[in-house]
Amino acid sequence: MNYKELFRRIGLLISDPDKAWKEISKDVDKRIVQIGFVYPLIGFCGISTLIGSLWSDTSGMVVFQTAMMKCGGIFISLFAGFFLATYLVQLVNKRLLNREFSEDMVQQFVGYSMVVSFLLIFVNGLFNISFLYWLLMFYTIYVVYNGAKILLGVQEDKITVYSLVVSLIVTCCPIFISFIFNKLSLVLN
Repeated sequence: MNYKELFRRIGLLISDPDKAWKEISKDVDKRIVQIGFVYPLIGFCGISTLIGSLWSDTSGMVVFQTAMMKCGGIFISLFAGFFLATYLVQLVNKRLLNREFSEDMVQQFVGYSMVVSFLLIFVNGLFNISFLYWLLMFYTIYVVYNGAKILLGVQEDKITVYSLVVSLIVTCCPIFISFIFNKLSLVLN
């Protein structure tokens, strides 16, 4: 795993999504997004949540258990959210675009589109940025718009609606999984 390339790609997706998506479209192996991008970022988000929980929580003996529950929740929500978003985006492709892309292509698109979510969850794990979190999440629309235009070749007449729908999916899938995980954790405890 090349962390230098990972951080370079993150910086490029945030600073210049147009250039980043052009570079991504040249990738021969579409599956590299999982091993080289999504899984390491899920790990970083989980670790930042663990550290942030241990650092800020002063509830005594259960602090480690609480931190591990939060860390596990982040892992599960991002991992399952990625695959749920991939499935839903493929459905949107069929219904809205009347096209079906390969599963690897959709995973590549969704994985890189989640870059804003990954970064905000990472930072929010260490520092509480609740208000900024929701405000900065709108940048996902711009990243998805560029990816849909360059990587998937979505037509101009459908790109705005497509970008909004996919951005909503990419943003809300991990949140939905996290909500379910938290409710199940309460019930099972």
